[in-house]
Amino acid sequence: MQIGYKLAAEAFGPAELVRQAVLAEQAGFDFVEISDHYHPWLDNQGHSPFAWTVLGSIAAKTSRIGLATGVTCPTVRYHPAIVAQAAATLALLSEGRFVLGVGSGERLNEHVVGVGFPDAVSTRHEMLREALEIIRLLWSGGYRSYDGKHLRLEDARVFDLPEEPPLIAVAASGGASTRIAAELGDGLFATEDKPEIVRQYREAGGDGPCYAEVPMAWAPDERTAAKAALDTSRWAVTGWKVMSELPNPVNFDAATSTVREEDILEKFACGTDPARYVAVARQFVDAGFDRLVMQNAGPDPDGFIDFYQRELAGRIAGLKPSGDRA
Repeated sequence: MQIGYKLAAEAFGPAELVRQAVLAEQAGFDFVEISDHYHPWLDNQGHSPFAWTVLGSIAAKTSRIGLATGVTCPTVRYHPAIVAQAAATLALLSEGRFVLGVGSGERLNEHVVGVGFPDAVSTRHEMLREALEIIRLLWSGGYRSYDGKHLRLEDARVFDLPEEPPLIAVAASGGASTRIAAELGDGLFATEDKPEIVRQYREAGGDGPCYAEVPMAWAPDERTAAKAALDTSRWAVTGWKVMSELPNPVNFDAATSTVREEDILEKFACGTDPARYVAVARQFVDAGFDRLVMQNAGPDPDGFIDFYQRELAGRIAGLKPSGDRA
């Protein structure tokens, strides 16, 4: 089991994200994970810096903690050749601490370059497969070309490659995407505590680590925490089918106008009771995930990191699936 800290790039500016990553390393987290967005989910979150620049700065200011994208879409806003180069460079700068999390993308971020974001999920999956094939091809060295149904590569070479390529964790939510993760990735990434996601990944031959984001909101009392999460993170209760489709923060604002504090309290661990945090984390452990990302939607990141270090680290890192308890 490894425990990560989510860098909420939609809620904080770049310098603050770097500061939090340094603090997370000091607190004993195994890795930090950052979303790779162009827009925030909601306008009142107010931020969305370039993830790769932030990660480079974190690599320079830390020495132990792992780094991960959660996740990058390597098909529309970026060509996979650029992602292959960026990931290789970050792997070198971090001395092997980087994990490339990839997925089929969200309209929120990919539509901005004006070439269109496919309506059909099957097309997005085809594009992701081709992108992963291109990234693997470039990481094998030499000049490479590729002629796919959706993506092409012409006489490209990544000159600076690490001795060992970064692990690739592929985001999945159902059968088709879990097969891509098993066939072309080294690990799985998910945002929901559904056992069938890990089961389908394993049945398809996937044997890598399984990453998941655990919804939390720390504040000195439960209601303050829930109100903060409702204000900035109510999009998290909509599910992936909604999250992947809406084009702008204003659409997420409208789509989540009926979300209540009670809905947040049902999904998130809120307040200061360690037992509630452990119970929410256990749902993901029981679903088969072994890389848990603490996703704090509360108003005080320093307070959350201190709370994690004092009250949660040992309890969550020591969790085992319910059927495996001694």
